[in-house]
Amino acid sequence: MSIASGLDLPVDDAVVLHNSNKLALRLLPCDVLARVAHVGQEAAQFEVELARRFAETRAPVGALEPRVEPRVYERDGFVVTLWTYYESGAPSEISPADYANALVQLHAGMRTVDVPARHFADRVAEAQQLVGSRDRTPGLADADRELLRSTLRIRRRAIEDRGAAEQLLHGEPHPGNVLSTKSGLRFIDLETCCRGPVEFDLAHVPEEVSALYPDVDHDLLRECRILVLAMVAAWRWDPDDQFPNGKQAGRELLAALRKGPPWPALHTVMGRLDDQ
Repeated sequence: MSIASGLDLPVDDAVVLHNSNKLALRLLPCDVLARVAHVGQEAAQFEVELARRFAETRAPVGALEPRVEPRVYERDGFVVTLWTYYESGAPSEISPADYANALVQLHAGMRTVDVPARHFADRVAEAQQLVGSRDRTPGLADADRELLRSTLRIRRRAIEDRGAAEQLLHGEPHPGNVLSTKSGLRFIDLETCCRGPVEFDLAHVPEEVSALYPDVDHDLLRECRILVLAMVAAWRWDPDDQFPNGKQAGRELLAALRKGPPWPALHTVMGRLDDQ
């Protein structure tokens, strides 16, 4: 609030919108979205630079707050970025066709932007390091640890060996990261952007959405779905993870991996938690 006030934005209240590994706040009455993270535990500068570059394209992404300088603000051990606030409906109100079309537009815009970004395999490697260390995931049972370790290794190699075309991706375009706004759908949380095949992004969306995306390699998508289930499961067992119902999510994801095919979309597994 003090950062926003110092930028001549009227603010006398802050409403928590989401609180997990990062905090999202709606500042009022200026109606600005503030994203807050600990210094050193964020990719804020990368996210701001991406948003600035995407503003030059037609990529449907959340915009930075136009009334202030587009940069990262730091105070008291925290970093803050300021974004346009969008009134949004429930994810269930988004039609699969609109979702798929927005994702096609997003990927098209991303192909026009040349920025250094991690490879999806780097994100997999982080998950592998978690499950490979009992100190970093002390609550993970040995059998579960081996399941995740082997799944991450085998599926990562299978995807890389296919040699599919790669491009800049959102990284996690699941329903929680897409907003239905007056100007159409917009994707948010760009810090997960990475390079890889589009099927890696499609592994995060509902099956009825990926079914409408053109020219999908369905064998590759299946491999990516399994990989994403294992990656997200690994993150949920990190003691520092603050995802709501994180441990329950981790158990649900492990159960899905043990059950085997047909492999569910990530949204299907996580959606069951929302319904409980």
